[in-house]
Amino acid sequence: MKPSTDRMLTRIKSVYLYIKQKGSVSTKELVEEFGTTDRTIQRDLNVLEYNGLVMPMERGIWTTTNKKTKVS
Repeated sequence: MKPSTDRMLTRIKSVYLYIKQKGSVSTKELVEEFGTTDRTIQRDLNVLEYNGLVMPMERGIWTTTNKKTKVS
């Protein structure tokens, strides 16, 4: 796997775990926490949403779903 792909997957997993721990977070909070751009966080959230792991509560606020996960 390319190093850039590995970094992206690690960041997406970290974003998911951060949201799960906090309960709900804003996109802005994720940008500040992970030191990335709005667009990067939005792409990460799109991947998580596509896989049924997060969902928007309202515009710009995200929470995790009840989908079972096994994080290694």
